[in-house]
Amino acid sequence: MDPRRVLTFRAVAHERSFSAAARALSLTQPAVSQQVAALEKEVGARLLDRENAMALTAAGEVLLAHADAIAERFALASRQLGELTAPGRLRIGAFPSALAALVPQAATRIGQVTLEEGSTPELAERVRRGELHLAVGFQDAAQPRREHDGVERLDLVRESFVAALPPDHPLAAREEISLSALADEPWVAPSGDNLIARACRAAGFEPRLVMISRDPLANRALVTQGMAVTIMPRLLAREFTGVALRPLTDPPQRDLYVLLPPGGRHPLAEDAYRALREVASELS
Repeated sequence: MDPRRVLTFRAVAHERSFSAAARALSLTQPAVSQQVAALEKEVGARLLDRENAMALTAAGEVLLAHADAIAERFALASRQLGELTAPGRLRIGAFPSALAALVPQAATRIGQVTLEEGSTPELAERVRRGELHLAVGFQDAAQPRREHDGVERLDLVRESFVAALPPDHPLAAREEISLSALADEPWVAPSGDNLIARACRAAGFEPRLVMISRDPLANRALVTQGMAVTIMPRLLAREFTGVALRPLTDPPQRDLYVLLPPGGRHPLAEDAYRALREVASELS
């Protein structure tokens, strides 16, 4: 198949109109119609139902998925080729707690970086599209290993969680505590179905959430004021003051990893990965 014809078909499929696709592609309508007809001859099947508002046929739906992927890779290639001559700043994405501890220390060793926040699935998609050069993600270590389509995963570190309690909490005097000992406490967590909530359920109780927050500073304030307890990853715990941090006898764990595009990487991407590994090793 001629890729130019495939991309022309893509425009028609999205616009549902030969004339609208022609305007989008700066072509004449007859040229667009001829390219689509030639493509249909190449694949040996009708791609568009011209009698039904240009609806996709079964073959058209299959080819459109591939056409979208081709267009996306062309756009990524164009962006990466442009950055070979003018790389610019390294764009790093990370989830909130990584931005509060791990990433800034690594960034100071690289220089010329821009940091952006997001959830792991969002960051993976942005790396795949070339909007970010690198991202730091995480997953619950108790869950099956997660891979992300179109990007490469490189592991950084596995870290344990610790309990974060108000300074005057009765359990703050213990050297370590079990997660089940916090069953009757009010909790703060990023959601009702994240690693923290799952760990509580695995310990035999449903956490009573008084606040749902992904903001580490807000969570620390809530714990400091005695309004809630939580658990937090060890790397982030180093940044917390005003709370009592205690090891858990049965700590949940999470895996931190870097996401990189499969090719056409920014000149500083590998340096950033090494810096992140070094900092993670030093802090763990």
